[in-house]
Amino acid sequence: MEIEKERFKKLFPHLAEEMEENDENSDEHRIQINSVRSSLEKNEERISGKFGTYVPDAIDFIRRCDNEKQAKEIIDYLEKRDEITSEYARRLRKQLREKGVRSFGSKKEEGYYFKQGGL
Repeated sequence: MEIEKERFKKLFPHLAEEMEENDENSDEHRIQINSVRSSLEKNEERISGKFGTYVPDAIDFIRRCDNEKQAKEIIDYLEKRDEITSEYARRLRKQLREKGVRSFGSKKEEGYYFKQGGL
């Protein structure tokens, strides 16, 4: 979504002021967002508990991939087995094509769940 700077200042004067201050202070107060998840329910489930009963979803598998080719294979496989719908597979492929494999989140290395689960 694009908005004109002056309109943004009128709608959000304090936020605009903070942003201008941050521009002057360079990267001091910036936070990078490097993951996109379209399902709020899955995100809440991930946050609420550790991995005792957690079942990895398509994005978890994609985050283990090194490149787009591997991620596409995962999406194709899950769609073929009816573990994800064709519509969801289409959205995942679009995100993969437009934003790349890391748009799903940072790479999950071996032992990720053990480390995150405190084991």
